[in-house]
Amino acid sequence: MADTGWAVVEPCPSKGTPKLVASGLVKTAPSTPLPKRLHEIHAQITEVCVQHKPQAIAIEEMFFMKAAHTVRATLQARGVILLAASQSQVPVTEYNPRHVKTGMTGSGAALKPQMQKMVQRALSLEAPLHPDDVADAAAIALCHLRAARGAGVRVLERIGGKR
Repeated sequence: MADTGWAVVEPCPSKGTPKLVASGLVKTAPSTPLPKRLHEIHAQITEVCVQHKPQAIAIEEMFFMKAAHTVRATLQARGVILLAASQSQVPVTEYNPRHVKTGMTGSGAALKPQMQKMVQRALSLEAPLHPDDVADAAAIALCHLRAARGAGVRVLERIGGKR
């Protein structure tokens, strides 16, 4: 939960390719007390919602193959992000990581470099997005755009990383 990537993506009807509007990383120090870290995550995601006014938020579904303390912190971070979405009155859709990988690369077992390359291509970027958490956020946003197939939909994606 130390880093939380986000990306705002919108369809670009004229070119037919999505556009990366903004992206970033919410960084919190692991040594900072958890309540303060959660407050910072909530504040920054709320600010992204205020600034970019997404019509939808896509978030990674949780799967529990990690240590219990990591799962607990991640779920708490998800909770404040879901709270920020609710306070902004933005609907949230969850996507399984394998579903996102399959949608982006054709393989549910795609590795990070392959995902980054596909995100780069899909958004017509000159270089891959870094760090991984931001690239993952953009991948989930792209997955949602493809699922929504709605013109004019702006998507804020959030994903936790380096928990």
